[in-house]
Parts: sequence; structure tokens; C-alpha cells
Amino acid sequence: MGDFNLALVIVAVVVSVLVLLVSVYLLVNYQHPDDANQAYFPKLVVVLGLTVAVLSILMLPADVANRQACRKAVYSGACNLTLPMRTLWLVVYIVDAVLVFLVIPFAMFYYEGDQDKSVGKRLRTALIWVVASAVVCGLILGILYGLVGKVDFTVRHLSSSVETFPNSFSGFSSGQPCINSLPRQCAASTAPANSLTTWTMRATFPEYVVALTTIVGSVLFTIFGGVGIACLPLGLIFSFVRRPKAVITRSQYIKEATELGKKARELKKAAEALHQEERSGNKGRKWRKNVKAVEKELLLLEDDMKALEEMYPQGEQAEATWAFTVLGYIGKLIFGVVGLIISIAWVAHIIIYLLIDPPLSSFLNEVFIKLDGVWGLLGTAAFAFFCFYLLIAVIAGEMMLGLKLVFITIHPMKWGGTLMNSFLFNVGLILLCSISVIQFCATAFAYYAQATAAQEIFGHTLQSLRGIKYLYKYNVFQYGFVALAILTLFYYAIFGWRKRKPTGRFQLSN
Repeated sequence: MGDFNLALVIVAVVVSVLVLLVSVYLLVNYQHPDDANQAYFPKLVVVLGLTVAVLSILMLPADVANRQACRKAVYSGACNLTLPMRTLWLVVYIVDAVLVFLVIPFAMFYYEGDQDKSVGKRLRTALIWVVASAVVCGLILGILYGLVGKVDFTVRHLSSSVETFPNSFSGFSSGQPCINSLPRQCAASTAPANSLTTWTMRATFPEYVVALTTIVGSVLFTIFGGVGIACLPLGLIFSFVRRPKAVITRSQYIKEATELGKKARELKKAAEALHQEERSGNKGRKWRKNVKAVEKELLLLEDDMKALEEMYPQGEQAEATWAFTVLGYIGKLIFGVVGLIISIAWVAHIIIYLLIDPPLSSFLNEVFIKLDGVWGLLGTAAFAFFCFYLLIAVIAGEMMLGLKLVFITIHPMKWGGTLMNSFLFNVGLILLCSISVIQFCATAFAYYAQATAAQEIFGHTLQSLRGIKYLYKYNVFQYGFVALAILTLFYYAIFGWRKRKPTGRFQLSN
């Protein structure tokens, strides 16, 4: 392979191994003690899902670096690329779709199954649900692919008459670039308006699966990402604003602890009542609503307990604990301010480069290119960081909406306290949104990522797919993203500085 780049292959292998090790590290440190030494299949799915999600994000910077193998070629097909990125993209995203729609649901159904049932019955129940879901999804995909699985490219038909090849090129200049005697006009440049036509071809099935998965992920990404891009930094900043200013007295601590104890007993009683209803087979809409309400109250109770422990540190190292608490809130402020700058840069870039036609500036594209000029991988690293930031914003948005809206299930990620069902849910959400993040980044940074395999898949095929192209033609997802970010900003400006009031006596809805 003439342009084979051994260094790029070594980096790709090393990074893949590091990502796998980091995924295992996150699983070990985030898992709940109740899941220790058990639930091995869900854990394997979590590690595989995290690895695929992170690698899919890193593949776009790798695609940009891979393009450098052909930087001296006259056209892209005139050389051999280091990595077969187009094939790798399709493989990764087919694996992504299989994990999201088949493997992760199976693992969740199995993990959340009735523990009183045998392993065989739990496996059978989970398999029935997944097979039924796969049949429905397969039928929908097959019907849609057969009916509208085509790509419509808008092209201009250009033609020119044949001219004798000149013996001398001395007559050519900037004012006369063509053989034609007309100044500044070649035969093709005088094409009439009706030369525009539509070139239709059938998309490959893997590309169509990636496209539909991207649409589903784009809806979730627009909602959760738009909210998260604002609430992620503002949540950290207002957490510093609402921080405890001083240590409370012992009597205040006893009073608050007593109230939390009463609340804990109420929730325990409610949980036992729901467990009895589950055993009796009464698992209707009201039961599911009550379960979500109890989960929300438990999460808020844990936050209240943590806040109380912060305000009244105990033990021999109480002063040191308080000092670390203060430093922690200062760290939140610093990260919040940095995150706010990144969020503003993201929103500004979307408006300047994507929503305004023609773009006012290439903005972040130019920043990455200049950083590459400073050091070869600096721009690529910054590019990858901006993509990862969007994924973190998606998780932050899902957590915020889960606390505010009853119909959204809460799946918190806590250090040393995350159950496997929450792990699987968040990994599935990350996988589903990672496709949309890549598509979003490939569009937002089209100037920086030009001539890459990702841009060919997401920038041309996807945006020309019949029935879907209008969502991208009119920037529906970008407008929704910016609108939700602005609404979240107003929400925090009005309510963010207020401390949450303690809830009253908890009761299950009848």
C-alpha cells in the first residue's frame, strides 16, 4: 500500500485498547454493590456498548487523519487510504443498531425480570420480547426500504461541443480560461436552467439502517442535547450559587435528619405497597406512574442526605471534610464556567455556520485548522473534545428532564451506586445519540472534515435520502436544538438560583 501510514494504524490499535480498559474501569467503579460478582452478561453488554460508542466518536477524527494520506493526490481516488473508513463506519453503526434495538433490550428485560422466576423463564421472557420487537422493526425497515429506500441527488446536466486541441497555451489567461472565444465563458457555464435534473439510485440496506437509526437518535439528541447543552454548565454554576455557606449546628442537624428519616419511612412503605401490587399482577399504568414517582423521590432524598452530610461534617477529620467540600464547589464553578464557554461556542457555531445561509464564518472549523497548524493532533483532539461534550450534554439533559417530567424514567449514574438497568439504559441512549452526534459534527464541521468517508455517508447520502432529506434541508434538528438551549437558559435564569423546597408527605396516587 503506497500511502500506508503505520503510525496511524498503531494509534488506532492503542486507542482501541485504552478505550476498552476505560470502559471496564467505569463499569467497576460505577456499579452498585448489589451487582458485584453477578449480572455478568449485562456487564459485558455495558463494556461493549461503551467501547463502541466512544470509538464511534473517535472515528471521525481518525477519518480526518486518514484523509491526510491523500493530501498530495490530485483527487481522493488517486491513492490508497490507510484505513477503509467507509467499511468501518458501516460496521460500527450496524453493530450500534444491533446493540440498541436487540442486545440492550434483551439484557434489560432479563435483568429486570422477576427474581423469583428461574433463569430459564427469565431468558425465555426476555427473548420473546426481543424477538417480537425485532420482527416489528424488521417489517418496518423492510417496507420503508422497499417503498422509499432511494437517494435523490440533484444534478446539473452539462455538455460541451468538441474543439481541436490547441497547439499553444499562450492564449489562455484569467480573462480567457476556455477554448471558446467568448470571454470568461466556457460552453458548460452557459447551461440553461432546465439542465437541473434528479439522479435517483437505491441506497444500500446498511446505509438505510444507519439513516433511520440516525433519525431516531436525532430526535432524542435534539431534545436531550438541546436542554443539556445549557443545563450542564448552568447546573454546575448554580450548584455553586446554592452551596452551603457555613456548617450548621448539631440541633439543626438532628431536626433535618429526623425529617429525612420520616420521609425515608414513607418511601419504604410506598415501595412495599408497590411490591405487593407487583406480586398480585396489578402492573397497570397507575402502578408504573407510582413506581416512577417513588424513584424520583428516592433520588431527591439521596440528594438531601448528601447535602445534609455536607453541611454537618462529622468525625475526626470534620474540618478537612468541610475544606474539601468548599474546594469541590469551587471546582464546579470553574468547570461550569469552562463548560458555559464551550456551550456558547457550540450554539454560536450552529447559528453562524449552519442556520445562516450563506454562513457568516466557518468559525470552529478555522479554529481546528489553525490548531492543527500549531501541532498535528491538537486540532483533532479539540475536535474530538467538542463531539464528546455533546454526548455528556445528552446525559445531563436526560437527567434534568427526568426530574421535571413524570413520563421520563430516571436512570441516574452515580459513582459506586449505579444499577445495571440504569447502566444499560444510559449506554443505549449514548449509543443511539452517538450516531446523531457524528452526523451533527460531520455537518457542523463540514469544512474541517471535508472529503472524509463520514461526510460521504452523512453529508451526501443521508441528506439526499427520499422522505428524510427535508429534515436536513430545512435544518429542523438544528433549529430545535438551539430553541431548546435558549428555553433552558431562560429557565435557569428565572428558577436556577432558587433552592429546592422540601416536598410534603408522600402518598401514592389512587
